[in-house]
Amino acid sequence: MATMIEQEFHIAKLISAELEGTLSQEQAMELQAWKDADPDHLAFYNRFVARDNFLQEFKNFSQLDTDHIWQLTAAGLKENPVSAPAATGKRIKLWPRIAGIAAAVTALALFIYFFNAPHRADTSAQSDYGLAATDIKPGRNGATITLAGGKVIPLSDRKNGLVIGTDRLAYTDGTAVSTEKGLQDQKITATTARGQTYIFTLPDGTRVWLNVDSKISFIQHFNNTIREVFLEGEAYFEVKKDKHRPFIVSSKGQQIEVLGTHFNVNSYSDEPGAVTTLLEGSVKVKAGNQQKIIRPGEQVLSRSGGMTVREIDVDNVMDWKNGDFNLNHIDFKTAMRKIARWYDMDIIYDENVPDNMESGGWISRDKPLSAVLKSIEASGLVKFKVEGRKIYVIQ
Repeated sequence: MATMIEQEFHIAKLISAELEGTLSQEQAMELQAWKDADPDHLAFYNRFVARDNFLQEFKNFSQLDTDHIWQLTAAGLKENPVSAPAATGKRIKLWPRIAGIAAAVTALALFIYFFNAPHRADTSAQSDYGLAATDIKPGRNGATITLAGGKVIPLSDRKNGLVIGTDRLAYTDGTAVSTEKGLQDQKITATTARGQTYIFTLPDGTRVWLNVDSKISFIQHFNNTIREVFLEGEAYFEVKKDKHRPFIVSSKGQQIEVLGTHFNVNSYSDEPGAVTTLLEGSVKVKAGNQQKIIRPGEQVLSRSGGMTVREIDVDNVMDWKNGDFNLNHIDFKTAMRKIARWYDMDIIYDENVPDNMESGGWISRDKPLSAVLKSIEASGLVKFKVEGRKIYVIQ
């Protein structure tokens, strides 16, 4: 049976393989199961991936014959010279470089042990989250529909989504929400508050995932030449193909035109610009006198009259739709805005917290707030204190 340190060493190698892009599907499932098994495992993972310098050293180390070296280290280094098989099959003396290798192994083992040991010295120094009896729960399913006359219809948080038809509103299971005369001629507005998300099927069959604190509005029947919606906040669109009627999303000084495709738009007012990310098909984005056509895996940022296109890891963008916070190599304050919207919190920064800091790690959005903050704290970047609906960030 493997010892605990051997097991943790194995997990550390899986994490390194993940970051290097060499992790197999079977290994990925093993690593995910380990993260899900214990909140401390997830915290360790986030702390590990945040240590870029240490990881680089480990990546260099992992290119050597790590299994053989681990056996030597676990058994204890002897005073006599030892040998290990080189990549060419020849045997080479380890002593000329054994000190550096042993140091890397020892540093890794001690780092893992220090983090996971239940009696570690910094346990008592963890932040006081200010949550005496109950934790801050994550966001939930929920939204409202507002009709042209001002009628507001709250939507059930127990339903999966809403279908907006010609003369009725119904949940995806067929349950009627409201029957309204002349619905096809009305302007309809769907709104989520902070801590709410919802899925809508528009009259043309387009599906919209509306993120927290967002709003989408449109004329129910569209028209014969164009399908246009207006967005505030963030939404993911799976547009129903219609070669005769382009689908247009207007948001924050830009227009996105498609015939049928999958894309995400982030146009929150507190973000520096409007960001459109394409997953499938192609879209044309217009802002002022400029326009860009982007392809899958690309993102266009519209800001201050300028437009920038770049390649992007779409998993970092679609984390919210998939129920996660993917915080790896994300601007720290951008990450905190995501968290604030989902838990309906306000963020207050200590003056020592810099603007150019990056976060790291991953955690599910169905966790309570304390678990998310603990995960971020494990990186060693900042500490948190929660009072009421406020998160204080301290460095």
